[in-house]
Amino acid sequence: MMEHTDKTAIVIGAGIGGLSAAIALQQIGWRVKIFDKVSELADVGAGIVLAANAMKALERLGAAEQVRRRGAAVGKAEVRTWDGKLIVDLPTARQAERYGTPGYLIHRGELQKVLLQQLRPETEVKLGYKLVSWDMTGSQVTACFEDGSKTEGALLIGADGVRSAVRERLFGSEPLRYSGFTALRGIAAYDDPHYSAELGGGFEAWGPGKRFGFSHLGQGRVFWFAAINSPADAHVARGLRKQAALQHFQGWYNPIEAVIEATEESAILSHPIYDRKPLKAWSTGCVTLLGDAAHPMLPNLGQGGAQAMEDAVVLAFSLQSASGIPEALAMYERLRIGRTARMVSQSRKMGRMVQLENPLAVAARNALLRTIPAGFQVKQLDWIMGEDVYNR
Repeated sequence: MMEHTDKTAIVIGAGIGGLSAAIALQQIGWRVKIFDKVSELADVGAGIVLAANAMKALERLGAAEQVRRRGAAVGKAEVRTWDGKLIVDLPTARQAERYGTPGYLIHRGELQKVLLQQLRPETEVKLGYKLVSWDMTGSQVTACFEDGSKTEGALLIGADGVRSAVRERLFGSEPLRYSGFTALRGIAAYDDPHYSAELGGGFEAWGPGKRFGFSHLGQGRVFWFAAINSPADAHVARGLRKQAALQHFQGWYNPIEAVIEATEESAILSHPIYDRKPLKAWSTGCVTLLGDAAHPMLPNLGQGGAQAMEDAVVLAFSLQSASGIPEALAMYERLRIGRTARMVSQSRKMGRMVQLENPLAVAARNALLRTIPAGFQVKQLDWIMGEDVYNR
């Protein structure tokens, strides 16, 4: 059991991972100070899927009930060809029974609000603070910010995303790995009788070199995404994204064009998708990484947010169990690095499979997927959703 007199943690990043870490550390008696370089926590972004393992983490963080109220349970999950022929009808009811909860979809901004509400009044969230360096002296770390201000703690957690400044300072600069596709994402008020809000969930449609996903988000909104094979610099400028989406998906399965048409141009995001090669260590001294800063992954398994939340819960467990910060961080890495590295690898493999361009390869993939029994589909996800990282 840790015997430090100073239990102050400095968290760099106020996204899902940073807020989850703050909540988990609060629960074990730590004081937390959160810093982010952004000037405001804007209510922007897209939908985020929260599979059963993410919901288990949210239970631990005390936020699951709010997510259930504000989000939408996934009742339907189909994969179809670009013109609507069914490939897979995922057994969502069996998954919910097996793992104890359905998955949920929620707006990232809503999830961020839910997590912010879990912070204690004394927890500081300081915006407009860009980390430039830190100094470790004995068992203390001093974080230094661009404006000249400093703060001290026993632990510094880099939860500052895929382009993490903390990661770069710890382990040096390294290139991002491009996925091979660019994403367009949108949110719209839309209703379709075949995919009702009451049922929840939705579908993905796969065509050569591109795919489209449609899911209910809760509160009368639908989230959609498009993944399009393209060069890394193929960014779609503001004002042209709706037109680009309509061109890419002209003639595709109904309601794809209709939901794009129902989306305001200003509600469509565009960005290339990257990950990084997994690290063999996340920590030095009393500084560590969490979430996308530690293990950015492609979105193909829908596990980026879930893994950040699992990190937070396991980090708190490790701090509570070990005799000191270095021992706790070693335990945290031992419990987390293998699982997250597998997620990164499997997300890349899934990306290659779903973004196939060759028509013969696409036809072979679809034919193979149609032969997989529902029970096997569920069991394939056991390592993701069925893993209990909390009872160590």
